[in-house]
Amino acid sequence: MDADLVLFLALTAFAVAIAGATAFVIFWPLALVHIRDRHPQITAVLGHGAFLKPKALAWLLRAQYRATPDPGLAGLAAPARISLLVILGGLALGGVLWILGQALS
Repeated sequence: MDADLVLFLALTAFAVAIAGATAFVIFWPLALVHIRDRHPQITAVLGHGAFLKPKALAWLLRAQYRATPDPGLAGLAAPARISLLVILGGLALGGVLWILGQALS
């Protein structure tokens, strides 16, 4: 496999991660506002200003919003979770491909 192709694929993976970040900054703040306004018990768990707090991100990745029977919360948190997974996957794949491209060149 050509090193240039591998590096191109790494850039593509990073571009996918950026697309995931775009979706994340749309849906996660909306989900947090929804939580703040309608679910004070979850707000107490996540804390105020939970946008990039590790505890809040872990709560989102574990899909703990499913325990709350609120379709509005699920409708906002599920895309935020998917976009966070896309960010992490894109960065991981891009990093691996970048290292592989460096090794091939």
